[in-house]
Formats: sequence, structure tokens, C-alpha cells
Amino acid sequence: MTDIALHPTFSPLHPQSRSLRWQIAAVLVGSVLLALSSHIKVPMLPVPMTMQTFAVTLVGALYGWRLGAITILAWLLQGAMGLPVLAGGTGGIAYFAGPTGGYLLAFPFAGALTGWLAERGWNGHRVGFAFIAMLLGNALCLALGAGWLSLIVGAEKAIAVGVLPFLLGAIVKSALGAATLTLWARGRASSEG
Repeated sequence: MTDIALHPTFSPLHPQSRSLRWQIAAVLVGSVLLALSSHIKVPMLPVPMTMQTFAVTLVGALYGWRLGAITILAWLLQGAMGLPVLAGGTGGIAYFAGPTGGYLLAFPFAGALTGWLAERGWNGHRVGFAFIAMLLGNALCLALGAGWLSLIVGAEKAIAVGVLPFLLGAIVKSALGAATLTLWARGRASSEG
């Protein structure tokens, strides 16, 4: 157990051993995945859920913490430049200063945390750890986002509208992310074996 916690053991796409051209292509593919996830809305009450945090944590887990964070930052830069890559096909710098700004700015940290944990064995080879890694990434996003939102609407309201409605979604997306990593790991094991 100590070995897994201290030494990188898993990076599904092995970005550190790839060429710069491959890494640039991975950033482009990852930013497209993130943009597509922004357009997927799952009806939930009281507010709909997008699949952004699912994609953010998955990119982190698959790419590792460094390339994952770079990919998420590239996607956010596209959004800041006005490209329609954020939730609901929106974009523009105003979204980073408004109520959702904290969540957007939390995404690279959430992806990096998930990637860092995945590199240390919290991945598809251990589905429980993968779920916890994904859940921690989602929790970090909610905490940082609510912190920002509390500056605008106060702490109590920020928790009521910026955290509580998204807890179930965070659990579901974490389970889906862990399942995806597990399928990825099994697919690699069967292709290598």
C-alpha cells in the first residue's frame, strides 16, 4: 500500500513518454472532449447537471496531473477567448468573473488532483480508489467554486445553491469516471495479455 501511495504507478496514456507532437494532439483532443461535455445536460432538480466535472476528472486521470492540467487550462483559455466551449455553448471572459468563475478556475486543480492520485495507484486497477480520486476532484471543484460564490451571495446561500444540488451528481459522475477507468484498465490488460 505504501508503494502505491508514494510512487507513480499508473498513467493510462503514458504522456511523459510521448513526443511533443503527441502531447499537443492530446491537449487538442482533450479540449474537444471538455467542450463536448459542457453541452451534455442531465435533467436534475433543482438545476440540471452538465458532464464537465466528469470530463475534467477523467482527463486528469487519463493524462496525468501535468498534461491534464495543461489540457484543462487550454480549454478554459478557449472559453475566455469567447469560443462556445463552456456550459451550454457559452464563452467569454465574463463567465470567469461571475458566479461560475470559481468553479471554472477550480477545474485545473480538480483535474490535477485526480491525475496525481491516479498516477499513484488510485485508478482503474483499484475501482474503489478510482472512485475516491474522482470524488475528491469533484469535491475540490465544489469547495473552490462555493468559496468564490460565497463572496458574491454569502456562504450559506453559496452552499445551498452551489454545493447541495450538485452532491448527487458528483457521486454519479465519480462512479461513472471510476467505471470508465476500470474498463480502460481491463481493456489494456486484455490487449497486452
